[in-house]
Amino acid sequence: MKVKGKVALVLGGAKGIGKAVGLALAEKGARVILTYLDWPAEAALMQKELAQQAGDHLAVEVDLRDPDQISNLFSRIRDHYGRLDILINNIERGGMPIVHGPYTIDQWELEMATTLRAKWWTMREAMPLLKKSGEAAAITLSSIAGIVGRSGPAGMIFNDGYAAANRAVSSWTETWAREGAPGVRVNELMLGFFETRHAEKTRGWGLLTPQQQQAIFDHTLLGRSGRIDEIIKAILFLLEDATFMTGSVLKIDGGYTLGGEAIPPMPAGVE
Repeated sequence: MKVKGKVALVLGGAKGIGKAVGLALAEKGARVILTYLDWPAEAALMQKELAQQAGDHLAVEVDLRDPDQISNLFSRIRDHYGRLDILINNIERGGMPIVHGPYTIDQWELEMATTLRAKWWTMREAMPLLKKSGEAAAITLSSIAGIVGRSGPAGMIFNDGYAAANRAVSSWTETWAREGAPGVRVNELMLGFFETRHAEKTRGWGLLTPQQQQAIFDHTLLGRSGRIDEIIKAILFLLEDATFMTGSVLKIDGGYTLGGEAIPPMPAGVE
C-alpha cells in the first residue's frame, strides 16, 4: 500500500504519539482525520499544525467513550471523503498505580471505556468503510502490559485493568483480521516504554524514585525508552511494506518483555 492519496483516521491525535503519526501520514500525502477531546492547549496546537499540511485534513472533537459520537464521526468521514483506507486505533487511558493508587469505580470505568471498549466500537464502525476500500489497513496500538501485567519494575506503571484490557486487544486483533480479510489487513503494534508513553515525558515518571526508573531501563535489553520516530517507522512498515501480514502482533519494546538478566556461560557439565 502507498500512503499517498489514502484517507487515514488517527485516534488520540491531540498530542504525543497520535499527533506525530497523523502529521507523518499527512506529510506522506494521506488525507488525515485526527481526533481529540481533552488537552485543549495541545489540541489547538495540533489543529494549527495540521492546517499547515498540504491537502484535505480534518481535526474532529469526539468523545470516543460514546458509541453515538463514534457513529457521528464516521458519518462525517463518509460525507466528507466517501471512504476510509487506514485506521490507527490509538485510544487509551492507562492509569498508573503510582499516580492513582488503588482502584476507584470511576478510574476502573474510565480505563475500560477508553483502553478497551472505545477500540471495539471504533472498529465496528470502521470495518464496513475499510472493506469498501479494496486495499485497507488497520493498526491497533496496545501495550506490553498485556504480557507482563504488574510484574517486575513495570508494576508501578501498569494497573490491573490496563493490563487486562491490553491482553483482550490481542484477541480482537485476530478476530478483526478474520473479519477484514482479504481486503483489510489488521495488525497490532504492542508498545513498551516510550518517552511520551509510560516513561520520561509522562506525569507518572517523576513520581518514581531514581532507583525505580533505572530498574525499568535495566530490565530493557536496549537500556533506554523508545522514541516516537521509531513508532512512526513501525507503523509505516505495517502500512506500506507488510503486505502479507495480518492478525499479527509486532512488539516494539526494546526487549523489555525478555528482561535484562544476563545469560550465564554454558556450564562445563558432568564428565
